[in-house]
Amino acid sequence: MTEKLQAILSRYDELGVLLSRPDAGSDAAAWARLSKERAALAETAEAYRAYLAAEAQADEAAKGAAAEADPEMKALFAEEEAACRGRASELLERIRELLLPVDENDERNCTLEIRAGAGGEEAALFAYELYRMYMAYCEKHRFRWEVVDLSETELGGIKEAIVNVSGRGAYKRLKFESGVHRVQRVPETESQGRLHTSTVTVAVLPEAEEVEVSIDEKDIRVDLYRSSGAGGQKVNKTETAIRITHFPTGIVVTCQDERSQLKNKEKAFRVLRARLYDLYRSRQNSAEAKNRKSLVGTGDRSERIRTYNFPQSRVTDHRIGLSLHSLSDFLAGNMDQMIDALARAEREARLAEGTSEE
Repeated sequence: MTEKLQAILSRYDELGVLLSRPDAGSDAAAWARLSKERAALAETAEAYRAYLAAEAQADEAAKGAAAEADPEMKALFAEEEAACRGRASELLERIRELLLPVDENDERNCTLEIRAGAGGEEAALFAYELYRMYMAYCEKHRFRWEVVDLSETELGGIKEAIVNVSGRGAYKRLKFESGVHRVQRVPETESQGRLHTSTVTVAVLPEAEEVEVSIDEKDIRVDLYRSSGAGGQKVNKTETAIRITHFPTGIVVTCQDERSQLKNKEKAFRVLRARLYDLYRSRQNSAEAKNRKSLVGTGDRSERIRTYNFPQSRVTDHRIGLSLHSLSDFLAGNMDQMIDALARAEREARLAEGTSEE
Protein backbone atom coordinates (compact mmCIF):
# COMPACT_ATOMS: atom_id res chain seq x y z
CA MET A 1 0.00 0.00 0.00
CA THR A 2 2.92 2.34 0.75
CA GLU A 3 4.23 2.11 -2.81
CA LYS A 4 0.78 2.87 -4.21
CA LEU A 5 0.35 5.88 -1.92
CA GLN A 6 3.78 7.21 -2.78
CA ALA A 7 2.96 6.91 -6.49
CA ILE A 8 -0.33 8.80 -5.94
CA LEU A 9 1.46 11.58 -4.02
CA SER A 10 4.18 11.87 -6.66
CA ARG A 11 1.68 12.07 -9.49
CA TYR A 12 -0.41 14.62 -7.57
CA ASP A 13 2.63 16.88 -7.09
CA GLU A 14 3.70 16.36 -10.72
CA LEU A 15 0.27 17.44 -11.95
CA GLY A 16 0.45 20.51 -9.72
CA VAL A 17 3.69 21.53 -11.43
CA LEU A 18 2.28 20.90 -14.91
CA LEU A 19 -0.87 22.91 -14.21
CA SER A 20 1.09 25.85 -12.80
CA ARG A 21 3.24 26.31 -15.91
CA PRO A 22 2.65 29.59 -17.82
CA ASP A 23 1.52 27.75 -20.96
CA ALA A 24 -0.70 25.25 -19.09
CA GLY A 25 -3.91 26.83 -20.36
CA SER A 26 -2.94 26.91 -24.04
CA ASP A 27 -4.55 23.53 -24.62
CA ALA A 28 -7.93 23.77 -22.89
CA ALA A 29 -8.78 20.08 -23.33
CA ALA A 30 -5.45 18.90 -21.89
CA TRP A 31 -5.71 21.36 -19.00
CA ALA A 32 -9.21 20.12 -18.17
CA ARG A 33 -8.07 16.49 -18.31
CA LEU A 34 -5.08 17.12 -16.01
CA SER A 35 -7.20 19.18 -13.61
CA LYS A 36 -9.75 16.40 -13.37
CA GLU A 37 -7.03 13.82 -12.73
CA ARG A 38 -5.46 15.95 -9.99
CA ALA A 39 -8.82 16.60 -8.35
CA ALA A 40 -9.47 12.84 -8.24
CA LEU A 41 -6.15 12.28 -6.45
CA ALA A 42 -6.37 15.30 -4.13
CA GLU A 43 -8.09 13.85 -1.06
CA THR A 44 -5.95 10.70 -0.98
CA ALA A 45 -2.69 12.58 -1.63
CA GLU A 46 -3.35 15.23 1.02
CA ALA A 47 -4.44 12.61 3.55
CA TYR A 48 -1.23 10.65 2.92
CA ARG A 49 0.88 13.81 3.21
CA ALA A 50 -0.81 14.59 6.55
CA TYR A 51 -0.23 10.98 7.67
CA LEU A 52 3.51 11.24 6.87
CA ALA A 53 3.70 14.54 8.76
CA ALA A 54 1.94 13.05 11.80
CA GLU A 55 4.28 10.06 11.81
CA ALA A 56 7.33 12.34 11.51
CA GLN A 57 6.09 14.49 14.41
CA ALA A 58 5.51 11.36 16.48
CA ASP A 59 9.05 10.13 15.75
CA GLU A 60 10.49 13.50 16.78
CA ALA A 61 8.50 13.45 20.00
CA ALA A 62 9.71 9.91 20.72
CA LYS A 63 13.34 11.03 20.23
CA GLY A 64 12.73 14.00 22.51
CA ALA A 65 11.30 11.76 25.22
CA ALA A 66 14.26 9.39 24.96
CA ALA A 67 16.78 12.20 25.26
CA GLU A 68 15.00 14.13 28.02
CA ALA A 69 16.04 13.60 31.63
CA ASP A 70 13.40 15.80 33.22
CA PRO A 71 10.34 13.62 34.07
CA GLU A 72 7.88 16.44 33.39
CA MET A 73 9.31 17.18 29.95
CA LYS A 74 9.54 13.45 29.19
CA ALA A 75 5.81 13.13 29.97
CA LEU A 76 5.00 16.06 27.66
CA PHE A 77 6.95 14.50 24.81
CA ALA A 78 5.20 11.16 25.42
CA GLU A 79 1.82 12.88 25.38
CA GLU A 80 2.67 14.59 22.09
CA GLU A 81 3.82 11.31 20.58
CA ALA A 82 0.59 9.57 21.59
CA ALA A 83 -1.51 12.35 20.08
CA CYS A 84 0.43 12.23 16.80
CA ARG A 85 0.21 8.43 16.60
CA GLY A 86 -3.52 8.64 17.17
CA ARG A 87 -3.89 11.22 14.42
CA ALA A 88 -1.76 9.08 12.08
CA SER A 89 -3.94 6.03 12.84
CA GLU A 90 -7.13 7.96 12.01
CA LEU A 91 -5.60 9.21 8.77
CA LEU A 92 -4.54 5.69 7.82
CA GLU A 93 -8.10 4.40 8.24
CA ARG A 94 -9.37 7.24 6.10
CA ILE A 95 -6.74 6.48 3.45
CA ARG A 96 -7.81 2.82 3.38
CA GLU A 97 -11.39 3.96 2.73
CA LEU A 98 -10.24 6.29 -0.06
CA LEU A 99 -8.32 3.45 -1.73
CA LEU A 100 -11.38 1.18 -1.87
CA PRO A 101 -12.64 0.71 -5.43
CA VAL A 102 -15.64 2.92 -6.11
CA ASP A 103 -18.80 1.17 -7.28
CA GLU A 104 -19.15 2.51 -10.81
CA ASN A 105 -22.92 2.26 -10.52
CA ASP A 106 -23.37 4.27 -7.32
CA GLU A 107 -24.12 7.60 -8.98
CA ARG A 108 -26.51 6.11 -11.55
CA ASN A 109 -30.26 6.21 -11.82
CA CYS A 110 -31.95 2.89 -11.15
CA THR A 111 -34.97 0.72 -11.83
CA LEU A 112 -36.96 -0.40 -8.80
CA GLU A 113 -39.08 -3.54 -9.13
CA ILE A 114 -41.54 -4.66 -6.45
CA ARG A 115 -43.42 -7.98 -6.68
CA ALA A 116 -45.87 -9.65 -4.32
CA GLY A 117 -44.62 -13.07 -3.23
CA ALA A 118 -46.08 -15.70 -0.91
CA GLY A 119 -49.21 -14.68 0.93
CA GLY A 120 -51.81 -13.92 -1.71
CA GLU A 121 -53.74 -10.66 -1.28
CA GLU A 122 -51.94 -9.86 1.98
CA ALA A 123 -48.61 -9.92 0.09
CA ALA A 124 -50.08 -7.65 -2.58
CA LEU A 125 -51.29 -5.18 0.07
CA PHE A 126 -47.86 -5.10 1.68
CA ALA A 127 -46.24 -4.67 -1.75
CA TYR A 128 -48.33 -1.51 -2.09
CA GLU A 129 -47.09 -0.30 1.33
CA LEU A 130 -43.49 -0.83 0.24
CA TYR A 131 -44.27 1.00 -2.99
CA ARG A 132 -45.55 3.98 -0.95
CA MET A 133 -42.54 3.75 1.38
CA TYR A 134 -40.02 3.95 -1.45
CA MET A 135 -41.96 6.74 -3.15
CA ALA A 136 -41.89 8.78 0.09
CA TYR A 137 -38.17 8.07 0.50
CA CYS A 138 -37.46 9.24 -3.04
CA GLU A 139 -39.46 12.42 -2.47
CA LYS A 140 -37.36 13.18 0.64
CA HIS A 141 -34.17 12.77 -1.39
CA ARG A 142 -35.60 14.61 -4.40
CA PHE A 143 -35.27 11.64 -6.69
CA ARG A 144 -37.59 11.57 -9.68
CA TRP A 145 -40.19 8.77 -9.56
CA GLU A 146 -41.46 7.48 -12.95
CA VAL A 147 -43.90 4.58 -13.00
CA VAL A 148 -43.25 2.16 -15.85
CA ASP A 149 -45.81 -0.51 -15.00
CA LEU A 150 -48.24 -1.02 -12.13
CA SER A 151 -50.34 -4.16 -11.84
CA GLU A 152 -53.03 -3.56 -9.22
CA THR A 153 -55.42 -5.92 -7.42
CA GLU A 154 -59.12 -5.50 -6.69
CA LEU A 155 -58.51 -4.78 -2.97
CA GLY A 156 -55.92 -2.03 -3.48
CA GLY A 157 -52.75 -4.09 -3.47
CA ILE A 158 -50.23 -4.51 -6.27
CA LYS A 159 -48.97 -7.67 -7.91
CA GLU A 160 -46.04 -5.88 -9.52
CA ALA A 161 -44.65 -2.35 -9.79
CA ILE A 162 -41.77 -1.19 -11.96
CA VAL A 163 -40.44 2.33 -11.42
CA ASN A 164 -37.54 4.30 -12.85
CA VAL A 165 -35.81 6.37 -10.13
CA SER A 166 -33.64 9.27 -11.33
CA GLY A 167 -31.23 11.43 -9.39
CA ARG A 168 -27.57 11.50 -8.41
CA GLY A 169 -26.82 8.60 -6.09
CA ALA A 170 -30.23 6.95 -6.53
CA TYR A 171 -28.71 3.48 -6.95
CA LYS A 172 -26.25 4.09 -4.10
CA ARG A 173 -29.10 4.79 -1.67
CA LEU A 174 -31.47 2.05 -2.84
CA LYS A 175 -29.18 -0.83 -3.83
CA PHE A 176 -29.37 -2.50 -0.40
CA GLU A 177 -33.13 -3.02 -0.83
CA SER A 178 -32.76 -5.95 -3.24
CA GLY A 179 -34.04 -9.16 -1.70
CA VAL A 180 -37.04 -10.71 0.03
CA HIS A 181 -38.97 -8.50 2.46
CA ARG A 182 -41.08 -10.42 4.99
CA VAL A 183 -44.12 -8.98 6.79
CA GLN A 184 -45.67 -10.44 9.94
CA ARG A 185 -49.08 -9.13 10.96
CA VAL A 186 -52.75 -9.99 11.46
CA PRO A 187 -54.62 -9.25 8.21
CA GLU A 188 -57.84 -7.25 8.43
CA THR A 189 -59.66 -10.19 6.88
CA GLU A 190 -58.42 -12.59 9.58
CA SER A 191 -61.33 -13.29 11.96
CA GLN A 192 -59.32 -15.50 14.36
CA GLY A 193 -56.63 -12.88 14.95
CA ARG A 194 -53.88 -15.18 13.73
CA LEU A 195 -50.50 -13.78 12.71
CA HIS A 196 -49.76 -14.23 9.00
CA THR A 197 -46.40 -14.13 7.25
CA SER A 198 -46.17 -12.85 3.67
CA THR A 199 -43.30 -11.87 1.41
CA VAL A 200 -42.52 -9.24 -1.21
CA THR A 201 -39.56 -9.35 -3.56
CA VAL A 202 -37.64 -6.17 -4.39
CA ALA A 203 -35.04 -5.72 -7.12
CA VAL A 204 -32.94 -2.59 -7.64
CA LEU A 205 -31.08 -2.43 -10.96
CA PRO A 206 -28.61 0.28 -12.01
CA GLU A 207 -29.62 2.07 -15.19
CA ALA A 208 -27.53 1.21 -18.24
CA GLU A 209 -26.56 3.56 -21.05
CA GLU A 210 -27.34 2.60 -24.62
CA VAL A 211 -23.62 2.25 -25.39
CA GLU A 212 -23.19 -0.27 -22.57
CA VAL A 213 -25.97 -2.62 -23.61
CA SER A 214 -26.46 -3.19 -27.31
CA ILE A 215 -29.91 -4.49 -28.24
CA ASP A 216 -30.17 -5.97 -31.70
CA GLU A 217 -33.54 -5.40 -33.34
CA LYS A 218 -33.68 -9.00 -34.57
CA ASP A 219 -33.46 -10.17 -30.94
CA ILE A 220 -36.63 -8.42 -29.80
CA ARG A 221 -40.34 -8.26 -30.54
CA VAL A 222 -42.38 -5.15 -29.73
CA ASP A 223 -46.12 -5.70 -29.23
CA LEU A 224 -48.74 -2.97 -28.90
CA TYR A 225 -51.93 -3.44 -26.89
CA ARG A 226 -54.55 -1.48 -25.02
CA SER A 227 -53.65 -0.55 -21.46
CA SER A 228 -55.98 -1.38 -18.58
CA GLY A 229 -56.11 -1.07 -14.81
CA ALA A 230 -57.59 -2.96 -11.89
CA GLY A 231 -61.29 -3.63 -12.28
CA GLY A 232 -61.34 -2.05 -15.69
CA GLN A 233 -60.04 1.27 -14.40
CA LYS A 234 -58.02 3.66 -16.55
CA VAL A 235 -58.80 1.79 -19.74
CA ASN A 236 -57.24 3.32 -22.82
CA LYS A 237 -59.10 2.70 -26.07
CA THR A 238 -55.97 3.12 -28.21
CA GLU A 239 -53.02 0.74 -28.38
CA THR A 240 -50.46 2.74 -26.37
CA ALA A 241 -49.21 -0.02 -24.06
CA ILE A 242 -45.91 -1.66 -25.00
CA ARG A 243 -44.57 -5.16 -24.47
CA ILE A 244 -40.96 -5.89 -25.40
CA THR A 245 -39.75 -9.50 -25.55
CA HIS A 246 -36.00 -10.17 -25.63
CA PHE A 247 -35.58 -13.59 -27.23
CA PRO A 248 -31.98 -14.50 -26.16
CA THR A 249 -32.76 -14.05 -22.45
CA GLY A 250 -36.54 -14.47 -22.34
CA ILE A 251 -36.90 -11.11 -20.56
CA VAL A 252 -40.30 -9.47 -21.07
CA VAL A 253 -40.94 -5.81 -20.19
CA THR A 254 -44.30 -4.06 -20.32
CA CYS A 255 -45.18 -0.40 -19.91
CA GLN A 256 -48.66 1.09 -19.97
CA ASP A 257 -48.39 4.06 -17.60
CA GLU A 258 -48.20 6.80 -20.22
CA ARG A 259 -50.87 7.74 -22.76
CA SER A 260 -48.14 8.17 -25.32
CA GLN A 261 -46.95 5.07 -27.15
CA LEU A 262 -43.52 6.67 -27.66
CA LYS A 263 -43.06 7.44 -23.95
CA ASN A 264 -44.10 3.94 -22.98
CA LYS A 265 -41.61 2.52 -25.46
CA GLU A 266 -38.79 4.71 -24.10
CA LYS A 267 -39.53 3.65 -20.52
CA ALA A 268 -39.76 -0.02 -21.46
CA PHE A 269 -36.38 0.09 -23.23
CA ARG A 270 -34.80 1.72 -20.17
CA VAL A 271 -36.03 -1.17 -18.03
CA LEU A 272 -34.90 -3.76 -20.58
CA ARG A 273 -31.40 -2.23 -20.72
CA ALA A 274 -31.23 -2.20 -16.91
CA ARG A 275 -32.26 -5.87 -16.69
CA LEU A 276 -29.78 -6.94 -19.37
CA TYR A 277 -27.00 -4.90 -17.74
CA ASP A 278 -27.79 -6.53 -14.39
CA LEU A 279 -27.83 -9.99 -15.99
CA TYR A 280 -24.49 -9.51 -17.76
CA ARG A 281 -22.93 -7.94 -14.65
CA SER A 282 -24.16 -10.84 -12.48
CA ARG A 283 -22.62 -13.38 -14.85
CA GLN A 284 -19.34 -11.48 -14.85
CA ASN A 285 -19.23 -11.37 -11.05
CA SER A 286 -20.48 -14.91 -10.44
CA ALA A 287 -17.00 -16.34 -9.80
CA GLU A 288 -16.25 -13.63 -7.26
CA ALA A 289 -19.64 -14.10 -5.60
CA LYS A 290 -18.91 -17.81 -5.05
CA ASN A 291 -15.70 -17.01 -3.20
CA ARG A 292 -16.90 -14.05 -1.14
CA LYS A 293 -20.20 -12.94 0.38
CA SER A 294 -20.43 -9.35 1.58
CA LEU A 295 -21.57 -8.67 5.13
CA VAL A 296 -24.67 -6.99 3.75
CA GLY A 297 -25.57 -9.87 1.46
CA THR A 298 -25.34 -10.69 -2.19
CA GLY A 299 -28.32 -8.67 -3.37
CA ASP A 300 -29.87 -11.87 -4.64
CA ARG A 301 -33.64 -11.53 -4.98
CA SER A 302 -34.08 -14.91 -3.23
CA GLU A 303 -32.29 -13.81 -0.07
CA ARG A 304 -34.49 -12.77 2.86
CA ILE A 305 -33.12 -9.45 4.00
CA ARG A 306 -35.71 -7.81 6.27
CA THR A 307 -38.72 -8.51 8.47
CA TYR A 308 -41.49 -6.03 9.24
CA ASN A 309 -43.23 -7.13 12.44
CA PHE A 310 -46.42 -5.11 12.99
CA PRO A 311 -47.43 -6.41 16.46
CA GLN A 312 -44.02 -5.34 17.81
CA SER A 313 -43.75 -2.22 15.60
CA ARG A 314 -40.33 -3.54 14.63
CA VAL A 315 -38.32 -3.66 11.43
CA THR A 316 -35.24 -5.91 11.46
CA ASP A 317 -32.53 -6.15 8.82
CA HIS A 318 -31.10 -9.67 9.02
CA ARG A 319 -27.87 -8.84 7.19
CA ILE A 320 -26.56 -6.58 9.95
CA GLY A 321 -28.83 -7.60 12.83
CA LEU A 322 -30.25 -4.11 13.26
CA SER A 323 -33.77 -3.68 14.66
CA LEU A 324 -35.67 -0.38 14.73
CA HIS A 325 -38.79 -0.10 16.86
CA SER A 326 -40.43 2.59 14.76
CA LEU A 327 -42.16 0.67 11.99
CA SER A 328 -44.73 3.34 11.09
CA ASP A 329 -41.99 5.96 10.80
CA PHE A 330 -39.92 3.62 8.64
CA LEU A 331 -42.85 2.89 6.32
CA ALA A 332 -43.37 6.65 6.00
CA GLY A 333 -40.05 6.78 4.13
CA ASN A 334 -37.69 7.57 7.01
CA MET A 335 -35.21 4.86 6.07
CA ASP A 336 -31.89 6.69 6.28
CA GLN A 337 -30.84 5.22 9.64
CA MET A 338 -31.13 1.70 8.21
CA ILE A 339 -29.58 2.53 4.85
CA ASP A 340 -26.67 4.41 6.46
CA ALA A 341 -26.02 1.40 8.72
CA LEU A 342 -26.02 -0.95 5.72
CA ALA A 343 -23.62 1.32 3.81
CA ARG A 344 -21.34 1.51 6.86
CA ALA A 345 -21.37 -2.29 7.24
CA GLU A 346 -20.48 -2.76 3.59
CA ARG A 347 -17.62 -0.27 3.89
CA GLU A 348 -16.27 -1.96 7.02
CA ALA A 349 -16.47 -5.39 5.38
CA ARG A 350 -14.56 -4.15 2.35
CA LEU A 351 -11.96 -2.51 4.59
CA ALA A 352 -11.50 -5.73 6.54
CA GLU A 353 -11.15 -7.67 3.30
CA GLY A 354 -8.62 -5.16 1.98
CA THR A 355 -6.60 -5.36 5.21
CA SER A 356 -6.47 -9.18 5.05
CA GLU A 357 -5.13 -8.98 1.50
CA GLU A 358 -2.31 -6.56 2.37
